[in-house]
Amino acid sequence: MDLKITGGRIITSEGSYKADIGIKKGKITAIAQTLPGDAGMTIDAHGKMIFPGAIDVHVHLQLPFCGTVSADDFENGTKSAACGGVTTVIDFAIQKKGKTLREAVEARRAEADGKVAVDYAVHAVPTDWNERTRNELKKLAADGVTTFKMFMIYAKEGMISDDDALYAALEETATFGGMVGVHAESVRVLDLLINRYHNPNDMKKYGAYCHVLSRPNYIEAEAISRAVTWAEATGGKLYIVHMSTADGAEIISKAKARGLNVYAETCPQYLLLDDSVFKKPNGHLYATCPQIKKKDDSERLWQAIADGDVSTVATDTCTFTTKQKAMWQGDFTKIPFGLPGVETLLPLMYTYGIGKKRITENQLVRALCTNPAKLMGMYPEKGTIAVGSDADLVLFDPQRKVTLSYRNLQTNCDWSPFEGAKLTGYPDTTISRGKLVAKKGKFIGDIGHGKFIKRHIGLNL
Repeated sequence: MDLKITGGRIITSEGSYKADIGIKKGKITAIAQTLPGDAGMTIDAHGKMIFPGAIDVHVHLQLPFCGTVSADDFENGTKSAACGGVTTVIDFAIQKKGKTLREAVEARRAEADGKVAVDYAVHAVPTDWNERTRNELKKLAADGVTTFKMFMIYAKEGMISDDDALYAALEETATFGGMVGVHAESVRVLDLLINRYHNPNDMKKYGAYCHVLSRPNYIEAEAISRAVTWAEATGGKLYIVHMSTADGAEIISKAKARGLNVYAETCPQYLLLDDSVFKKPNGHLYATCPQIKKKDDSERLWQAIADGDVSTVATDTCTFTTKQKAMWQGDFTKIPFGLPGVETLLPLMYTYGIGKKRITENQLVRALCTNPAKLMGMYPEKGTIAVGSDADLVLFDPQRKVTLSYRNLQTNCDWSPFEGAKLTGYPDTTISRGKLVAKKGKFIGDIGHGKFIKRHIGLNL
């Protein structure tokens, strides 16, 4: 054995038990109540919980947006992930007009390969839908890019996929088992409402709260309902990204009850914050997309995680500093959308999920590790603790108390939406394919250790 972990309590989506773990050449090779034999390194994990490495299936690192570039690049963003117990991230390869999807994937890989601290993959994002693009989907899936993201908004930015494109993509992916992720907001009414509040009087009166006024719940709910309709009609597998509303949770619950392959993701910002943040003096910092909703929405989303109607929790990490956010100059349409989050995903979900008895420790693993791996085509290599799986592990100290502050985080961001949160429980050690990459919130790994993950077709849950 290269590494032996003794005395820890293993947490999987199916159960929890105390055992030793043996690791060799980056893989878990043995799990037993007591493992005999020597190892190159032994870690005493008594008093620690051992989670599978978390998988954040929704990050935007060094993303050009709104005239700037998100502040966490592939190097620092994946170092942040490691410090927070995230051992795999999935970013996005966005197609440019006139270019192929494959070119987008290759360009994104050129930016990331050799610079990542943990493993990564990409979703391909069609923005120039035509027969050539349609024909690329199956070929990309054969090469390990098995999921595709489409925007139902961003018409002015040229990134929207109208209903015909979304329908066709679901139809095409149904032939080989791929999955279409959708940013679901109803663009025509959304743009109408944005234009309605985009005037000097309302912006002076409401400030960043214009985001709330222009994005009522039905903007998301109508789009989710429409996407579900197309999924049902085509037999395609649908994944709603960053779902923020109780209305959406109800639609997904009913769709799943009908037996549809429809899944949903939510994020900590929709579980822990509410739209009163936009009334703060620094409310513009919280601008993200979709916008943060109300407390009732948060509670319904927590329940949906426990029930299994929300399958995954990711972060939609898209880091902008206070200087970048200040670009708005009082115009709510010019705030770079996005929040930091990958580094705080696991500890926040532990404190406010398990600590508040909203979810169990096994449901936490289901939402942060196992379901992401299954849906995204990385299971059982990732997302679980089993012989033969990658040795992606988090030794988690359930007793460690931390007051969250951006000053103590790896992220390049100079603020946190969760600043001052009192956390009980924090990652102690992060292990990526058998290699120690973080210890007590500090990165101790190597840039370039992470590799691109070629994924297989995801499982249905």
